[in-house]
Amino acid sequence: MNSVLRYGGAFVLLMALQLLIFNNIEFSGYVNPFVYIMFILILPVSIPSWILLLLSFFTGFVIDLFSGTLGVHAFATVLAGFVRPWVLSLNVTAEAAEADMSPSSYRSGLRWFLIYTVTIVLVHHLALFFVELFSLRYFLHTLLRVLLSVAVTTFFVVLFDFIRSHR
Repeated sequence: MNSVLRYGGAFVLLMALQLLIFNNIEFSGYVNPFVYIMFILILPVSIPSWILLLLSFFTGFVIDLFSGTLGVHAFATVLAGFVRPWVLSLNVTAEAAEADMSPSSYRSGLRWFLIYTVTIVLVHHLALFFVELFSLRYFLHTLLRVLLSVAVTTFFVVLFDFIRSHR
């Protein structure tokens, strides 16, 4: 029950931050931070895949609902949730993964957390920006948007990871 409240609080906080603050940040059309992806990143390692995908869909659906983006965020978050177990399996051994272990820089080290975060955020942002544009006509422009947004989003995710408590 404690973990449900903790993750529920994280969900509400990240949604509020995204919708009230980060959706209004756009640097010259190139940088859009999407910190709500942190909710998917911090879910427990041992979460069943079907629950992870449902939570990923719900996360993206809430952002779509309030942003008027018609499923773009839902698609990107489900894809990020889909690749997350594979990314974790590359770096987390069975004995290192406790039942309720939440990926963090505190437990796994900053280098590991950065690689994990950049990988998931890159998948999310590639899907988000290319589906949003739905064309390869401006491929290099969109790729630049993706890379700059990944850098800024990763900065905020790591910053929030340092701020959150690690029990």
